[in-house]
Amino acid sequence: MLAIVKIAGKQFKTSIDQELKVPLLSSEVGEKIKFDNVLYYFDGEGYHFGNPSVEGVIVTATVLNHSRERKILVYKKKRRKGYQRKNGHRQWFSEIKIDSIKLTISKKSTTKSGKVASQKDKKSK
Repeated sequence: MLAIVKIAGKQFKTSIDQELKVPLLSSEVGEKIKFDNVLYYFDGEGYHFGNPSVEGVIVTATVLNHSRERKILVYKKKRRKGYQRKNGHRQWFSEIKIDSIKLTISKKSTTKSGKVASQKDKKSK
């Protein structure tokens, strides 16, 4: 199973038992969280694209850790003016592990067959 999930404004490609670094979440370590904003879902048989999200698909994950990335140096300089600035930045992140990807509602039909039907209707008009 494969899903593309929107977490904290960014898109992540997820599969079961995968560990991800995502922007800092306001959950405690060990807490289970659910993401229902799934943009794409593949179950091995067919693929499902959302418009903007796929209804009835929930991705559950466990928060493993909160930490900070390595330091990034930002250096500014203007030549011949004596202007120099050095600044460092460490971004916070949460490490999560994907537990399951579930389809909560029954499968109706793939989006491919729905698109073909709509194209035939357009040609007949």
